[in-house]
Amino acid sequence: MIDTLYKIIAFAITLGVLVVFHELGHYVVARLAGVKVLRFSVGFGRLVWSRRFGRDRTEWALSAIPLGGYVKMADEREGHVDRADLPRAFNRQSVWRRIAIVAAGPFANLFLAVLLFAGTYAAGIPGQHALLAEPPASTAAAAADIRAGDRVVAVDGEPVGSWQELRWRIVRAQGSDAVDVSVARDNVPREPVVRRLSLAGLDTEDWEGNPLAVLGLRSDLGPPIVEQVVPGKPAERAGIRAGDKVLAVNGTPTRSPSDVASVTNGKPGATVTYRIDRRGSTLEIPVTVEAVEQNGRRIGLAGVRLRIDPDVAERATVVVRYGIGESLLQGARKTWELSAFTVRMLGRIVTGDASLKNISGPLTMADIAGQSAQAGMLVFVSYLALISISLGVLNLLPVPLLDGGHLLYYLAEIIKGSPVSDRAFEVGQRIGMAMLAVLMALALFNDVSRLF
Repeated sequence: MIDTLYKIIAFAITLGVLVVFHELGHYVVARLAGVKVLRFSVGFGRLVWSRRFGRDRTEWALSAIPLGGYVKMADEREGHVDRADLPRAFNRQSVWRRIAIVAAGPFANLFLAVLLFAGTYAAGIPGQHALLAEPPASTAAAAADIRAGDRVVAVDGEPVGSWQELRWRIVRAQGSDAVDVSVARDNVPREPVVRRLSLAGLDTEDWEGNPLAVLGLRSDLGPPIVEQVVPGKPAERAGIRAGDKVLAVNGTPTRSPSDVASVTNGKPGATVTYRIDRRGSTLEIPVTVEAVEQNGRRIGLAGVRLRIDPDVAERATVVVRYGIGESLLQGARKTWELSAFTVRMLGRIVTGDASLKNISGPLTMADIAGQSAQAGMLVFVSYLALISISLGVLNLLPVPLLDGGHLLYYLAEIIKGSPVSDRAFEVGQRIGMAMLAVLMALALFNDVSRLF
């Protein structure tokens, strides 16, 4: 119950910040253009609270349905406008002013993302060095002659300062056949070694899961240590104890907790062999893995909680931090990269190259908002920036009812020299409503599928 409440609060904060900033973009540019603003509302539907301020007595309101917001301007197409206010009506503004007002909302979200990312870079983003373990045989990394001890410093010429950045560079390359991975080898100060890493073997499910693991890119954090053995589970019955170091599972060396999980999860109901270092003695312990259903998949669990050796963790830790000016540049760069990636992913979904499961709705957003808030302020701020980019990009799509749909009407007006007809506007709105209804239904279906 407390966890659910936490997620609801985190989601409300996320939605509130993004909606307010989006609508402020419309409001500020409308005021600068001389348009009279009648109401600024967070939420839709029946008014819950409102107050009037300013020379124009603009109504600032909270409405009952908290899934968005709107800025209502004086507009002859939507209601009566006093004669004195006609020059300030939205519909009487030049097409370029209307474009600026409508585009200001999505661009406000993108600007917010720049500021949020810049704040995380200025504060310092903790991570770990992109130090690689020996790749499993028959993986793309092994074929590319990537070796244990290699530290990734760039992907396709783009600098990589942490494991998190490595993951992003690889994910961003989705759709490419291969990437150039630059590695520093043997800690010798010389030119990085460049290896061509094939991405051709990855399918849609691999991209949705852990593409780095499929490629054979494994983090080297040393043999993980058993922190706790869950009572009554297979590991306890097999004789594994807290403090044991897991050297290998089924003969596969383990250099991080995820290595242990990867092999164990893939063997539901089977018996796997844990090679254990116990106070200097090496033991081979067979563990019959428990089979469980998780997120619609059957996986294996041994019942151990693992941690990284503190000394290894300290050496692997890196903090990516910049000065104010560089932080803003990095924030703008990250926002641009994520915006372009979002557009490409939408295109891949439309063409069938990416799964419709990538579309998420409010339930998933609330779940991730709660998890990111619990993970710390930096993670939550990064999540806010990511959702702000999604909101900005989606609103710029040329879909009627969205800001991008209105921009499409204005582009047609520029081309034909006059506004689109009321009939064309009405038909476009109906098409837009149908498209958004289908999209929302799909998003909610994906949400429910993930939950149940």
